[in-house]
Amino acid sequence: MFGYRVPAPDEAMLISGGRRGLGGAPFRVVTGHGKFVLPVFRKTRFLTLSMCEAEVTETCVTRQGISLHVRAVIAFKVGNDTESIINAGQRFLSDQGQMSVLTGRIFAGHLRAIIGSMTVEEIVTERQKLAAEVLDTSKTEMAKIGLIVDSLQIQSIDDGNTGYIDAMSAPHRAAIQRQAKIAQAQATQAAVEAEQAAARMQAEYARQTAVVKAEYSAEVDRAQARSAQAGPLAQAHAQQEVLTAQTELAQRQAQLRQQQLVAEIVKPAEAEAERIRVLAAAEAERMKIQAEAAASHDRVALDRMLIDQLPQIVKEAAGGLSGANVNVLNGAAGLGEMAAGLVGQGLTILDSVRQNLNGQNSATRPGKTDGPPQLQGYPRPRETDPIDTREHPEVPRSQEPPGTA
Repeated sequence: MFGYRVPAPDEAMLISGGRRGLGGAPFRVVTGHGKFVLPVFRKTRFLTLSMCEAEVTETCVTRQGISLHVRAVIAFKVGNDTESIINAGQRFLSDQGQMSVLTGRIFAGHLRAIIGSMTVEEIVTERQKLAAEVLDTSKTEMAKIGLIVDSLQIQSIDDGNTGYIDAMSAPHRAAIQRQAKIAQAQATQAAVEAEQAAARMQAEYARQTAVVKAEYSAEVDRAQARSAQAGPLAQAHAQQEVLTAQTELAQRQAQLRQQQLVAEIVKPAEAEAERIRVLAAAEAERMKIQAEAAASHDRVALDRMLIDQLPQIVKEAAGGLSGANVNVLNGAAGLGEMAAGLVGQGLTILDSVRQNLNGQNSATRPGKTDGPPQLQGYPRPRETDPIDTREHPEVPRSQEPPGTA
């Protein structure tokens, strides 16, 4: 619409002409909304409310007399209140760029004044304190011209070629370098220790791995050896069992053969030997009887007859043993007992014959008891007849009874 003006968000519209503004200002201030302005009768100007910047580079002398080159940056703007806009508009509306120049000069003066009251150490170590004091001292002066400072930053402090700041920082640099070297040495030592620990761990791991591999290899070798020996061992065990069985069979065959030899050779030989011994015993008994008959002339005929019959009896009894396979339980002693039994049987028979003959003689010749009995059919031998041993070749000549020719 014609004559209606609206300021930008970061601007203040100043309308001059007509009524005066607040406090007798020669213009009215409009911010944040539009205003109808009569053309020709009213004049409209705009004042920036945006942020401005001023840079200060100043050589200042400290309380110690040391020159310092200080560089600072100030961020400022026109205040948002009407009074600050009016003050700034009256001073900078025609040339708003002068705000930065004037602000820099103001801060340069305050900066020199404050640095002159401080030492280099305080300035270097307490920059924020320096900036705060500069702001406090310049606040009133800046408000008079309608400006407010948002921030003040000390960008650099340099002592030129004096080397004071370097000398001041030398102990700190040395301490820092020493600490850096110590830290580096500690880091190197830690790295070396870590490398050594890693090497030890690797060596231990390699040792354990080698041990485990050796154990596995030994176990595999033992298993392979057992597997390789299993066949020969089984064959050896089988052969051993076969040899054991053959040995037992041979022992049994030897025992059986021994029993066969005993039954076929030893026992018949023992039986034959016993038969011969029995015959010898009978022959000895016959010789004894002949001797007794020779000593007793009354019974010579009877004794001789009985003596002639006794070897035949014993011979017949012993003859049955020669062809018989007799099992004797107690060996030679058993054979001796058997032969003694045969001789005893012969003697028993002999005694029975004598008794029978004596009984017959007593019955036929009662009242006569002296003299030897007379066998029927046999002539009574004469007492003076000698016993001819030639008729009995079984009796050795050395055993003939005494008194025979």
